[in-house]
Amino acid sequence: MSGVKDGTQGVPRVRHARVEDLPEVARLAAEHAEYEKAAPPAADLAQRLAGPLFGGDGPPRLYCLVAESADGKLVGYATCAPEFSTWEGRAYLHMDCLFLRSGQRGHGLGPLLVEAVVAQARTLGLDEVQWQTPVWNEGAIRFYERLGATGKEKLRYALKVE
Repeated sequence: MSGVKDGTQGVPRVRHARVEDLPEVARLAAEHAEYEKAAPPAADLAQRLAGPLFGGDGPPRLYCLVAESADGKLVGYATCAPEFSTWEGRAYLHMDCLFLRSGQRGHGLGPLLVEAVVAQARTLGLDEVQWQTPVWNEGAIRFYERLGATGKEKLRYALKVE
């Protein structure tokens, strides 16, 4: 897949997550939530992700790409899923999360993760990726703008369904 490096031992790379990666992806998600000053994810997140990523009949509902450091440790992830824009009358790929552990940023893995998400969009026949970041996350905003992305001002709301 274009955007996913085939690296060998000693070379940082991005690849699709495997089932055995899910406990570490859940730990990364917990670090991501802490970084964004959000509530921690569900304790059983790894199990909750398994179905949308690997189960079911038909295509996955969620795609997860993981970043490996040169020593083979998972140090980041990106997740994405197809969505539909009513206003534009077309589908796009929504990147829900992109996170690299502190100390892993600035070494080229962030662009590799974004390239892999873009490659996933191409594979799905989609011509746009959309995402959001907190307005206070100036480092992420600079990173995305260096990639050529443009921001759209909006507030995100959530409403619990009980």
